[in-house]
Amino acid sequence: MRSHRLLASIFALLLTTGLSAQQFGGNLPSLHWQQINTDTARIIFPRGMDQQAQQVAAIIHRLSQRTLPTIGGQQRKVNVVFQNQTTISNGYVQLAPFRSEFQLTPEQNSFEMGSLPWQKMLAIHEYRHVQQYNNFRVGLSKGFFYLFGEGGQALANSLSVPNWFFEGDAVYQETLVSDQGRGRLPFFFNSYRSLWAGNKHYSWMKLRNGSYRDYVPDHYPLGYMLVAYGRERYGDDFWKKVTRDAAAFKGLFFPLQTAIKRYASVPFSQFRQDALTHFQQTAPSHSTMAAADEYARAHRHFAGDRQFPQFIGQDSLLYLSSSYRRIPAFVIRDLQQGREHTLRTRAIAIDNYFSYGNNKIVYAAYETDPRWGWRDYSVIRVMDVTTGEDTRLTSKSKYFAPGISPDGQKIVAVQVTTAGQCSLHLLNAATGTVELQLPNTDSLFYTYPTFYGKDKIVTAVRNTRGEMTLALVHIPDGSVDKLLPFSFQAIAFPSVHGDTVWFTATRQNEDRIYCFTGTRLFRVRLPHGEPATGDYAFHAADGRYAWSSFTAVGYRTDTTTNSQLSLEPLSADQWEMPLVNQGIDALDRGPAHLLDNIGKASYPVNKYPASFHIFNFHSWRPYISDPDYTFSLVSENVLNTLQSELFFDYNRNEKYKQVGVDATYGALFPWLDIGVNYVFDRNLLSTSGKIYFNEANAYLGYSIPLSWVRGRSITGLQFGTDLVYSRHMFTGLYKDSGLDYHTTYLRNYVSFTNQIQRANAQIYPRLAQTLYLLYDQSVSTGSHQFLASGYLYLPGVDLTHSLQLGAAWQGSDKATVGTFSNSFPWARGYTAYNFYQMWRVTANYHFPLLYPDAGIANMVYLLRIRANAFYDYMKANAFINRNGDVAWFPFRSYGMEMYFDTKWWNQLPISFGIRYSRLVDGALERLGPNQWELILPLNILSQGYSARHVTPVN
Repeated sequence: MRSHRLLASIFALLLTTGLSAQQFGGNLPSLHWQQINTDTARIIFPRGMDQQAQQVAAIIHRLSQRTLPTIGGQQRKVNVVFQNQTTISNGYVQLAPFRSEFQLTPEQNSFEMGSLPWQKMLAIHEYRHVQQYNNFRVGLSKGFFYLFGEGGQALANSLSVPNWFFEGDAVYQETLVSDQGRGRLPFFFNSYRSLWAGNKHYSWMKLRNGSYRDYVPDHYPLGYMLVAYGRERYGDDFWKKVTRDAAAFKGLFFPLQTAIKRYASVPFSQFRQDALTHFQQTAPSHSTMAAADEYARAHRHFAGDRQFPQFIGQDSLLYLSSSYRRIPAFVIRDLQQGREHTLRTRAIAIDNYFSYGNNKIVYAAYETDPRWGWRDYSVIRVMDVTTGEDTRLTSKSKYFAPGISPDGQKIVAVQVTTAGQCSLHLLNAATGTVELQLPNTDSLFYTYPTFYGKDKIVTAVRNTRGEMTLALVHIPDGSVDKLLPFSFQAIAFPSVHGDTVWFTATRQNEDRIYCFTGTRLFRVRLPHGEPATGDYAFHAADGRYAWSSFTAVGYRTDTTTNSQLSLEPLSADQWEMPLVNQGIDALDRGPAHLLDNIGKASYPVNKYPASFHIFNFHSWRPYISDPDYTFSLVSENVLNTLQSELFFDYNRNEKYKQVGVDATYGALFPWLDIGVNYVFDRNLLSTSGKIYFNEANAYLGYSIPLSWVRGRSITGLQFGTDLVYSRHMFTGLYKDSGLDYHTTYLRNYVSFTNQIQRANAQIYPRLAQTLYLLYDQSVSTGSHQFLASGYLYLPGVDLTHSLQLGAAWQGSDKATVGTFSNSFPWARGYTAYNFYQMWRVTANYHFPLLYPDAGIANMVYLLRIRANAFYDYMKANAFINRNGDVAWFPFRSYGMEMYFDTKWWNQLPISFGIRYSRLVDGALERLGPNQWELILPLNILSQGYSARHVTPVN
C-alpha cells in the first residue's frame, strides 16, 4: 500500500476551496439509475428525470447531425450522467475517462447564464465539447493518446488548442441553435466592455492568464469573440480547418496560431485585434463618461466588489463586500463620513444575493452532506444586524434567493426539488416553518422573489421555453399576473418600495434599471451617466436610491436622491425586442434556432446497472508527488464508484522501487480498499551501514471520508483501517542470514482538516488546522509504530501572509524498527531515515513577494512569486550499538523557499519552487551546510483541459 495516497488527503481542502465538479463515490447507493441509449449518447439519470433525459437525448441526437460538420467528421458515443442531488449549477465534459456530467439545479441569475431551461442549455453547450474531443484525436494528439491513453490526449489537446477556443466555440453553439445564448446577453460582454471603458490595456498574455491584483475576464467571453469573428469573417468551416491542424501539431510551437495565419492569411496578433475591435465597435456608446467608468480609471488595481446595496436608517448603507484579499462579508457604510464597518463574515454561499428587512439579513448558504459529495444543500440563514448573530434557519433544504418581508416576520424562497420542480415557499422568519407552498400550475421557474404588499409576491419568472417576464404571484392560490410579455430578455433583482417595483432587465444590448409604478412602466434614467456595462440590484428607500454598476475594478455602489432620478415612460406592449447578435450575422445561418424545431422524444428507458463497465482503464499516467515518482495504468468507471490502478513507484527518500495494484470502491458508506505490491531495495541504517531488503505487501481495508461545509468553515475527516500482510526478504550481505520474516499488521489512520474560506490572493486560509494520525500494529509480533503530524495556520502581518506552525512525532518499538513504512516529515535538507523515535517542530511564514503579471513568448506566464521562511528542529533517537542502546541526534535546518506560480502555454497552472536549506547538523550525514532542492509540481499530466460550464466562486 502506498502511504502518499493517504497523506495527500490531509491537505486536499487547503490546496483548493473551490467547489469540485467531480466526486468519487458521491452518490447514495439508494439512487436507482436508468438510461436512454442512442447511437450518439448514453444518458444515465436517476429515476424520475425521464422528461429531462428525453429532451437531452433528442437535442444531442440533432446536434450530432447538424453542427458536427463545423468541427469535423468524427463521432464517438459519450456517457452523460445526470446529477440532481446538488444545488450547484454546472456541467463538464472530460477525457480520462470520457464522460459528461450535468448538475441540474438551475441558477437564479438569468444575466449570467441566460434563461433557457437548464438541461437544454447544458446539452447544447456540453455536447459541443464532446464534438471537439472526438475530432481532436489527430496527428501528434493521437500519438499522445496511444502513449498515455485519454489522459495523454487531454494533455496534448490542452497544449495545442487553447481553452478560449473550447469554451468560445461551445458558447457560440448555444447562441447559434437557440433564441438566446450568452452571445446575445450584454452581461456576458460586461467584462471586456468594462476594460475598454476603464482604459485598462492589458497584454494578450495577461488577458489569457489572469492576475492576483487586477480584474481579468475569464476565457469564455474572449473565446466567444474570437470564435464568432472567425465564423463571421472566414466562414463556418474556418475553425474546423484551424483546430484540425492545431490538434495535429502542424506547427509544433503555437499550432493554433500557426493554423489561423495559414487559413486567415493574417498573423494571429492581427486576427485577435480585429476580433476585439469588432466587438468594441458593436458595444453601446455614450456621449459622456459615466462616474462608474471614471471610478475604474482612477483605480490601478481591483478595488473589490460591493453588491446589493440596501439602506439602513437615514445615513447608512448595507452591502456585501469582497475582494481578492478579503473573503465576503456584510459591511455597513456611514454615508456621512464614508467609513465602512464590517458587520460579519458571510457564511459560504454560491450566490451573493441577500435581502434585508426590519434589521435582519436573510440569505442562502451552501452546505454539504458529510458523506455523499454529490448531495448538498442551500439553507436559509438569518443575521441580526444589531448583534451580528447569524442563525441557521433551515437544514437540509434546497432554498434559493430568499426574500424577507418588511416587518421581518416572513420569508419567501424558491424551492427546487431533485426532480426539477420549482415552487415558492412562505416560511416563518423566526422558526423556519413552512407556512404555505404556493401552487405552480404553469410550471414556471421563479427567481428572486420579494414581497409586494401583504398578499402578493413579485418575481422574475421563466417559462418552459426559457422566456421571461416580471410577474405578480398571488397569495395563497399562486395565480400569476404577467406585468410584461414573455420574451428572451433577461430579468432579475426585483425590489419593492411602496407600490413601485424596480428591476434590472436586458434591452437594446444593455442591462438597465426599469420600474413599474402601479401599472405604468418606466425606464429609469440614473444620474452620474450610464456606464459602458450594466446597472444592477436597484434599491429604493424614502426618496433615496442605491444600485451597483459593473466596472473593471469591481462592482461599484452608487447612491442618489429623488431629485436626481428621471423616469422615461414605456409601453409594456412594446417591451419585447430582439436580442442583439453583436454584428455576427453568421448566427442566422445553417442550424440557427435549431432548438425550436426539436420535438418530443420517446426513446426506450432501461435500467442502468451500477456494475456496468466497472473496470474502465483509460490512461497511463505519471505522477510526481515528491518524494514519490509514479507511473500508473488508471481505471475509473462512468459512475465514479471504482478507481483502480496498476503502478510503478520510485521513492526518492529511501531509494526504493515499487510495483503493484490498488483499487478503491466508493459506492458504499465506507470506501473499501484492496491492493498488492512488491518493493525492491528498501533499506535501514545500522552501525555497520545500510541493510537492504525487498518487501511484498497485500492489504484489505476500509475508510470513511467525511466532509462538511457549514457556516464559515470547511471541515474534512477521513479515518480507516487496513489489514496488511508484509514479507521482508533481505538482500546483499544479509541475503542468507535467516533474518527474513513476515508480519501481519493493522494500519489505522485519521486525517482531519478544518479551515475558513480563502480569498483569491491568499496563499493559505487565515485560519486552518490539519492533523494526521497513523498507527501500525503487528497482529503476530506486537510490534508497532505511531505517527502524529499536524499544522496550525494563522494570520500573518498582511491579509495575504500566512504563519504555519507544525509538529510531528513518530515512534516504534525497539525490536522492529523499520518494519513499517516511513511517512515522517523530516527536517528539510536531510535524507530521510526510519529511526526508533523522531520528533519535529517547524515554523513557516508564507508571503507574496511580487506579482509580475508578465510572460515570455506566450509560453510561460508568471503570476506571483512567493516565499516561505522556515525553521525545522528535529531530533531522532537511534541505536548506537548492537546492545540496543540509543541516543538522540539533532537534525536542524533553516532557510528559504521561493515559489513561482505560473501558467504554461497560457492555460496550464503549474507552481514550482526552489529551496535553500542551511543545515546545522549536516555532518551527521556527511552533508555540506548548504543544500539546494527543486520543488517540483504535482501530477502535470492530469492537468489536461476539463471543460466546465460554470466555475463557482470561493
